[in-house]
Amino acid sequence: MTIRWGIVTAGKISHDFVNAFNSFPDVGDQVIAAIAARDKTRAEEFAKTHKIAKVFSSYNEMANSNDIDVAYIGALNPDHYELSKLFLESGKHVLCEKPLCLNYKQTESLLNIAKEKNLFLMEAIWSRFSPSYLALEKEIQSGKLGDIQFVEANFGVPIENVDRLKKKDMGGSALLDIGIYTLQFAQFVFKEEPIKVIAVGDLNSDGVDTVETVILEYSGNRRAVLNVNAKVLLWNKATVYGTQGRITAEDPFHIPDTLVHSDGRVEKFPFHTSPLKYYFGNSSGLVYQALEVARCIKQGLNESPRMSHKESLLLAKLRDIVRKQLGVHYDVDDKEI
Repeated sequence: MTIRWGIVTAGKISHDFVNAFNSFPDVGDQVIAAIAARDKTRAEEFAKTHKIAKVFSSYNEMANSNDIDVAYIGALNPDHYELSKLFLESGKHVLCEKPLCLNYKQTESLLNIAKEKNLFLMEAIWSRFSPSYLALEKEIQSGKLGDIQFVEANFGVPIENVDRLKKKDMGGSALLDIGIYTLQFAQFVFKEEPIKVIAVGDLNSDGVDTVETVILEYSGNRRAVLNVNAKVLLWNKATVYGTQGRITAEDPFHIPDTLVHSDGRVEKFPFHTSPLKYYFGNSSGLVYQALEVARCIKQGLNESPRMSHKESLLLAKLRDIVRKQLGVHYDVDDKEI
């Protein structure tokens, strides 16, 4: 069967996702079939740019149609829960941008809906599906690094004045915007729940975090130190240290094209080229999560083993813990679902 994608919102990340998808040499039996946005004019322009056949006047119209099988949610953070819920309850599979939801309660509710409806749902942690991450994981599992003891990951870009990051009513948060990549990296390596979380950081005048350092302590005295900064440009790489060696995902570590081994060996993972420009670096790597979604749906899976529902719940729990320690509070935190 041909898997038909519906793109929800016509923003920058949706542009990059579709651009990566359409320019990949072989996406298999799947297609970008439709687009919907709050502003139909923008949706029509998006469709023209990306040669998408169907434009819907509203999200409800798309959700209730028979023209798509899976929705890609590229909306702002506060809209992730309601939009994903809309499409799941309308019988559509969902790939939703990270963070899946603003807090643990919303995440748990959404995953329960997907389970009840017997539908596929995945948080779009695209890093997990890139060739470089597959190679990094293989190196760790081979035992060549010995016992993994320490992880360090840094992500800093000067975006503190960007609305989506600085405004609380837009789900602003350095942690939720870029810090999630550092959290998922630590979990990708250690694959267990931390026994202790320590976070320190800075908030802006709207009560939104702009800087944080997070220490995660795991069993066996193993740790991860994560530095997140929306004020300055950091050297955005991540290193895994073992008793017998190390491996570094070079900048940008969240979707790297280079791994450096402890013996100095450099391993390259070139991305495919695209005719249209991207808004974000190495965005051609967004296609790999689409390949995983299609694979899972065709195999009748409701979640990806590489980015499971359990993993999304744990990441949501960790984000809530860090936000609480920093003093970041959203209105939805007080609402029952």
